[in-house]
Amino acid sequence: MTYSLAASAEMLYLELPFADRVQRIAERGLQVEIWDWSTKDIDALAASGAEFSSMTGYLEGNLTEHDGIEALLTTARHSLDVAKRLDCPRLNLHGTGLDNRGLPVRPVETVTPAMWLTAADTLRKVAELGEQAGRVFTLENLNLAVDHPGTPFATAADTLALVRAVDSPHLRMNLDLYHAQIGEGNLVELVRKALPYIGEIQVADVPGRCEPGTGEIHYPAVAAALRDIGYTGVVGLEGWAKNDPDDALDAFEAAFA
Repeated sequence: MTYSLAASAEMLYLELPFADRVQRIAERGLQVEIWDWSTKDIDALAASGAEFSSMTGYLEGNLTEHDGIEALLTTARHSLDVAKRLDCPRLNLHGTGLDNRGLPVRPVETVTPAMWLTAADTLRKVAELGEQAGRVFTLENLNLAVDHPGTPFATAADTLALVRAVDSPHLRMNLDLYHAQIGEGNLVELVRKALPYIGEIQVADVPGRCEPGTGEIHYPAVAAALRDIGYTGVVGLEGWAKNDPDDALDAFEAAFA
């Protein structure tokens, strides 16, 4: 058994209504990823027949402040209800709530030791919610230099440390290699190191966040490494199409064939 492939309906076929984007991706035999479920027609998505790989697992909140923790846990519970309707196995989190530009609602310059301990405790509560619902929450790494400045717990090293500290099968990493390339690099070694804690892998090329082959990352080498280490999860294209969306998915599938 090898890994399976997915694509984000948020970033492809942008000229189509959202449900039609989902349908186009599913017709190619790929699983589908979505972000904020509160803006979607969930009944239409559930009736589409698509297989959903992941969705955003909260609507607001953060990992370290009392009001933020309560908001995160409350909206995580609501997200689990939607995940059940879509039969979506994974729900994605970030180090803090992000606005519609991907910027932190409450930027953080310095993450203190107390914040690390509180974040781990919050994520243990999130994992317990996932266990009760039979779902997995994933904590996604982000880059600070280009897309998400001011986000705490952003790097792959940060997310791996928190997931390892919680040590629950219901909390895993969403290892985004686009973000990791900008922030840390050394992708093959990173996937080897993180393998026991990976819930899903997301990809796009650097620079530009488009499909494999448009930038500097040699994704066929990453794919070979994933096969070599026996990764059997999902690899999702979370990137824009440089030109035609079908061509972008062709390039993605070719890189990971």
